[in-house]
Amino acid sequence: MNSDSGGDSDQQGDIGELRGASVVLRPTVDADIATLGRIVREPEVAAWWSVPDDYQDMLAVLFDGEIIGAIQFSEETDPEFRHAGIDIFLTAERHGQGLGTDAVRTLARWLIRERGYHRLTIDPAADNTAAIRSYRKVGFKPVGIMRAYGRDHRTGGWADGLLMDLLADELA
Repeated sequence: MNSDSGGDSDQQGDIGELRGASVVLRPTVDADIATLGRIVREPEVAAWWSVPDDYQDMLAVLFDGEIIGAIQFSEETDPEFRHAGIDIFLTAERHGQGLGTDAVRTLARWLIRERGYHRLTIDPAADNTAAIRSYRKVGFKPVGIMRAYGRDHRTGGWADGLLMDLLADELA
């Protein structure tokens, strides 16, 4: 389930390129918008994601030079509650290949090592078992159910979300 708190519009610009085991993350450019728009409208993706207002707050996820999705982060900078959140979508043809796990792990490492976060969150729909399984592989742990958390794009009703978090020393 995506959040609308993609962060400051210029936060992605200072990242450059992040390399995972199989994927590369880089700031989106205008030429990526059509591809990302097509991916987010795929039925398997649209079930969990609404069409973003702005792709500029995202990082393109590339595999073998091909855009396969996008990942974004948000930052809570209040010193009392400082943490970062992550959201991701991938084209359905790349689901189940470990690429989403690699992308989340790559961004998580960067947020912990370069931005100094001690805690990260992610909030999939509670019934998105594939996403939850992927996030567990990175080290995220369930915290609790957020009732009627976000729109279920399949039904138009409200759906529960699962809040998961990861502490820096738990990163797999």
